Amino acid sequence: MLLEISKLPNAENSAIHLHPSDNVAIARVPIPAGAELLVDGIAVTTLDPIPAGHKVALRAIAAGEAVERYGQVIGRAKAAIEAGRHIHTHNLAFEELTLNYEFPTTDTPIPGPRANAPEFQGYQREDGRVGTRNYIAVVAASNCAAHTAELIARSYEGQPLPPNVDGVVSFPHGEGCGHAFGPDVDQLRRTLGGVLVHPNVSAALILGLGCETNQIDHYMGAHGRASNRLAGMTLQTTGGTTGTLEAARRAIAGFFAQAAEEHRVPCGVSKITLGLNCGGSDSFSGITANPALGYCSDLLAEYGGTSVLAETPEIFGAEHLLVKRARNRAIADKLLGCIRRYKQYLNRFEGSFDDNPSPGNKEGGLSNILEKSLGAVAKGGTSALNDVYEYAERVTGPGFTYMNTPGYDPVSLTGLAGGGCNLIAFTTGRGSAIGFPTIPVLKIATNSHTFRAMPDNMDLNGGAIADGDATVQQIGRQIFDTLLEVASGRRTCAERLGHHEFVPWRIGPVM
Repeated sequence: MLLEISKLPNAENSAIHLHPSDNVAIARVPIPAGAELLVDGIAVTTLDPIPAGHKVALRAIAAGEAVERYGQVIGRAKAAIEAGRHIHTHNLAFEELTLNYEFPTTDTPIPGPRANAPEFQGYQREDGRVGTRNYIAVVAASNCAAHTAELIARSYEGQPLPPNVDGVVSFPHGEGCGHAFGPDVDQLRRTLGGVLVHPNVSAALILGLGCETNQIDHYMGAHGRASNRLAGMTLQTTGGTTGTLEAARRAIAGFFAQAAEEHRVPCGVSKITLGLNCGGSDSFSGITANPALGYCSDLLAEYGGTSVLAETPEIFGAEHLLVKRARNRAIADKLLGCIRRYKQYLNRFEGSFDDNPSPGNKEGGLSNILEKSLGAVAKGGTSALNDVYEYAERVTGPGFTYMNTPGYDPVSLTGLAGGGCNLIAFTTGRGSAIGFPTIPVLKIATNSHTFRAMPDNMDLNGGAIADGDATVQQIGRQIFDTLLEVASGRRTCAERLGHHEFVPWRIGPVM
């Protein structure tokens, strides 16, 4: 997508027409009623005020007729809509579409990394992965140990750390006991196991109470982490809260000595596993920051790196676009299986995929989940879909891949972390402040208003595309180059502010 837009709004550039078949355009700026627009040669007079990011009808649309954006159906008119009318939730009906899937008929080979690929400075791990940070992690096995895990990490606040140690961080959460054994415990163990052996973690402590469902013995020696990089203890056998704090600090002193001897070394960009996420989306997300991140994702895939799209509720209605790009039929079926199972999951609670758009999403111009998803999948660029992973499953790459996660941002990021992503790029239209304890989260604003309104939280401004100051390709390259700097140690806004949200996905009953 290449948007050539003059900075000053006028009849020809106040609204953006994204596809020749679209019967709507997107207001680039707030447009008053009575404004004269000229959109791809179509003259329209607005009959309503059109907020920035919202849709205006380019021609008369009959009741029940499909409304299109991105060349795709996003719903049907609830009643007849005149040309120039504002189109949103009041006159656009959501419906689940019957999509035509174009399945791959051959197996697309995965290309090897390109020669002369860029490098970054990272921490080489024994298992071949590379860390972009070097943390000591204190992971609670259950809610019963969460407070003590936080006390341990907080005991290092304000103290000088050894060289090459980015910090001691805790992973408290509300799970791990009151679970029935089965999928929920398995998923929590997969998530915490991925955090313990994450490439951005030099060494880790798994901390339990002692009698919880999720016993620490599960993690000891079974996840490829050497014994000198993983310690385990429980409050019931290590002296309670105070005794465990003292014992943990003794173990961490040994971890410090190891980590101080670890140094960043040149690593090929193929060692980057980039999580792709969006939150607080608006209508500009699918026009600016998301396609720019997609361009970055394609660059990474070309160099042999890995990108991981997530958030299953936010590909619903756009999954046919990913199916078409699947490496083979098995990968396509695996993706559709995620959609099918997630729908069954929602049905258990009488939910719908269209429950996903938040009030903020809608205020930003997104009328329903179909419109939101079509913009969200743009983060994945155009590369072949090489694999599909379950929540927090180890990502082995390379190329563009997908992970089955909820759309809820802290849960989605936690799944990407469990899978081993060593960087996360996060686009936001309304504004988001989320981060992660051990992974740099790069925040990309989709519009310049949010970039200016939250300067301490936004790393890059994708809104420059809609402003006419940059192209999708230019911002995509800027994201790629910035990610290499971040991978080499440059701190993101979320890191500087201390954001470290961690929320595992709870899928089952409380016992």
